Amino acid sequence: MDSRLTGMLERVDDFMQRLEPLLPAIRSAIDWQTTLAARWQREGRTGYLLPLNVSLDLSLSDLIGVDTQREQLARNTRQFVAGLPANHALLWGARGTGKSSLVRALLAEQAGAGLRLIEIERDHLADLPRIVEQLAELEQRFVLFCDDLSFEAGEGDYRVLKSVLDGSLERAPDNVLLYATSNRRHLVPERQSDNEHWQMIDGELHPNEAVEDKIALSDRFGLWLSFYPFSQEHYLAVVRHWVTAVARQAGLEWEWNDELEKAAIRWALARGNRNGRCAYQFARQWVGLRLLET
Repeated sequence: MDSRLTGMLERVDDFMQRLEPLLPAIRSAIDWQTTLAARWQREGRTGYLLPLNVSLDLSLSDLIGVDTQREQLARNTRQFVAGLPANHALLWGARGTGKSSLVRALLAEQAGAGLRLIEIERDHLADLPRIVEQLAELEQRFVLFCDDLSFEAGEGDYRVLKSVLDGSLERAPDNVLLYATSNRRHLVPERQSDNEHWQMIDGELHPNEAVEDKIALSDRFGLWLSFYPFSQEHYLAVVRHWVTAVARQAGLEWEWNDELEKAAIRWALARGNRNGRCAYQFARQWVGLRLLET
């Protein structure tokens, strides 16, 4: 009897050892008093919030030439943190112009007031109701942030986001808001064929249902902020700002001159764009090279 029992227990133990790697890990609850940001991680059919170590060294003053966009989103965020009505926001436009940087800078500004940031990938947007459920009873204010949001032609996922915005977030607790960035204003590519079946009704031109469906997605965001490609003057102003910041941090003395300006312009031309990301990368390269030569 004892040998049979021992054999059975050994088989159970062997079974549990094989099964344990297949079971989801036990996750500790996040301490939102000390955790400022998290990322939604998909795990099997469910997921969990992964705490992130974030740097708060980016400030709103670092964003040059986007004063209007900065003030509008900062005001919307202050309303939200204060418990006042606020809108979901869509930041759209040229790449590298400060869209995602603006959201990170707002976390740095408002973290002390209770703002927290949760990153979620486009492919995981259907999990938003699960995330919202976890945040409902918390005292902090949460911005759900989806970077580079867009959908390709033929994908039906954008309808999921529409239903989530209408059916989940807008009836969610008032401590949850969605901010998204995109290179597209309407998030879904617009084709010439979409315009072939517009109708004239009582002297007014009406888009077909396909166009209405695509435009309706962006309409779910109450605040639209547009970001445009930099002019050369704007680009050089951003270069000067970042060279100043990086040089000061490195203890490098420098001065603005024609040679530096021409080097910055050549750097942008070689990359085919002028934007804030390009200016920051040039500043790091230029300061690093000067330090290497000393």
